[in-house]
Amino acid sequence: MTVIKQDDLIQSVADALQFISYYHPVDFIQAMHEAYLREESPAARDSIAQILINSRMCATGHRPICQDTGIVTVFVRVGMDVRWDGATMGLDDMINEGVRRAYNLPENVLRASILADPAGARKNTKDNTPAVIHYSIVPGNTVEVDVAAKGGGSENKSKMAMLNPSDSIVDWVLKTVPTMGAGWCPPGMLGIGIGGTAEKAAVMAKEVLMESIDIHELKKRGPQNRIEEMRLELFEKVNQLGIGAQGLGGLTTVLDVKIMDYPTHAASLPVCMIPNCAATRHAHFVLDGSGPASLEAPSLDAYPEIVWEAGPSARRVNLDTLTPEEVQSWKPGETVLLNGKMLTGRDAAHKRMVEMLNKGETLPVDLKGRFIYYVGPVDPVREEVVGPAGPTTATRMDKFTRQILEQTGLLGMIGKSERGPTAIEAIKDHKAVYLMAVGGAAYLVAQAIKKSRVVAFAELGMEAIYEFDVKDMPVTVAVDSQGESVHITGPAIWQKKISESLAVEVQ
Repeated sequence: MTVIKQDDLIQSVADALQFISYYHPVDFIQAMHEAYLREESPAARDSIAQILINSRMCATGHRPICQDTGIVTVFVRVGMDVRWDGATMGLDDMINEGVRRAYNLPENVLRASILADPAGARKNTKDNTPAVIHYSIVPGNTVEVDVAAKGGGSENKSKMAMLNPSDSIVDWVLKTVPTMGAGWCPPGMLGIGIGGTAEKAAVMAKEVLMESIDIHELKKRGPQNRIEEMRLELFEKVNQLGIGAQGLGGLTTVLDVKIMDYPTHAASLPVCMIPNCAATRHAHFVLDGSGPASLEAPSLDAYPEIVWEAGPSARRVNLDTLTPEEVQSWKPGETVLLNGKMLTGRDAAHKRMVEMLNKGETLPVDLKGRFIYYVGPVDPVREEVVGPAGPTTATRMDKFTRQILEQTGLLGMIGKSERGPTAIEAIKDHKAVYLMAVGGAAYLVAQAIKKSRVVAFAELGMEAIYEFDVKDMPVTVAVDSQGESVHITGPAIWQKKISESLAVEVQ
């Protein structure tokens, strides 16, 4: 019988969460580099370059890959011959204590994103607990653990359907992926759970994302069952959609498609699809009674040497003197280097500002002629002025956009992924602009932030309104003042190019 100490599990969970906050899995780095080398879309290639550069920076600096350090998901397989030595906590409490240690580690503070009372006060728990934990009791004398930190942007794009048994799963996936937009930060992986019941399909979709990327190995050896055939079919057909990196249009939308299935009722075909983003973070360890687990850091040789430059055509602007006329001259897809002061604000801040406007109250900050960046940064450590500060999904602010533009004179917005029709129409009507920063490159983006201070709603923590002073922060014009969106035009162009290329190959 194996005897495992309580603190060995606690410390192993804490160490694993710190580890995955700044180390991508090596298989992900390799797959992303392969995608970079084959990518023909300049915008997509540029985005992948920033993600890879950010990954290497995080590995050397031991700072988070993404400002959204995720909701912790844990799969635990406890051997039936394991005994716990002097345990004073249940397994849930042990794991959550590990989460608490990891997220509050002074040397690398991680962002606390978990809110209690989700349907009510939505109050931050301050330590990113509780985790979502799944257990299996299995034969054996070890405790086997998979730990993941799942960002909200990709988690929010999860899709579930109770299909008819005669329906095509492939057709459902191909119809559904475009509706997910780019908020899940492609390229990444799709985890698909098939069968069981609704909740079983969802758990399988999440669990299968813990597996390594191996689609190219599968292609080489060939499929050996229907699930492997479906993986290959979906990998090819999803990439043929032309969505591309960050939804800008390109050759690679997914790096792999993972599928797990389970027997189901004769009347049912439950299917769940969960995407993993460019901040793919998971680790596996085993406790055998010999002490805390030890994870081996990837060699820096695993990271490609990539140099990114904005290029001579990039437009350098001063936010402090920017005029509406200048903004209206910007073209879709153009690279802009931002300098000067911007404000930040995301869901909670926008909700509060709109509530104040509806009551006729004066906002604590003047938005007229300003830009607002949708971000919830990580707290700074050491000499940092701010921690990793990548963009959050912009579509969550769509419902606030028209009122904010109309009543405050806001000039522009910066965020991640596309804007929906409601926001695009508001941007067009007010001749504003929406700029896109690369999701999954938070530490790289933060290097452009030279000063940071909280200016409103400090009690909201990471959702407070900050003022950033930036130097050459790279962004892309995603929706111009005429309402043209690169997230609509880009994928359409690349889907057509891919289709035409395939047609030539067939001839």
